Amino acid sequence: MLEGEEYLSVKEAARLLGVKPATLYAYVSRGVLRSYRQGIKRQRLYRRAEVEALLRLAPSAGRSAKVIPLRPAARRRSAPPIPLAESWIRD
Repeated sequence: MLEGEEYLSVKEAARLLGVKPATLYAYVSRGVLRSYRQGIKRQRLYRRAEVEALLRLAPSAGRSAKVIPLRPAARRRSAPPIPLAESWIRD
């Protein structure tokens, strides 16, 4: 508890979200979640309220539900069609 706010460590926040710490860091780098520095150390803390809000956004009912869409998926260009085998055969 700091200034009336409850904070979580990296391990606690990752466990609550059901993700690995590396995923938690990715959320921070993409702006999905904020982290806060504790003192001079490099240790990062996460506000419990923000972590729980993220949980409400993407409930972890199944493994695929843990993925949080950060931006619309890029349109993939379809590969050129593969010609039929008959067109490859030459006499």
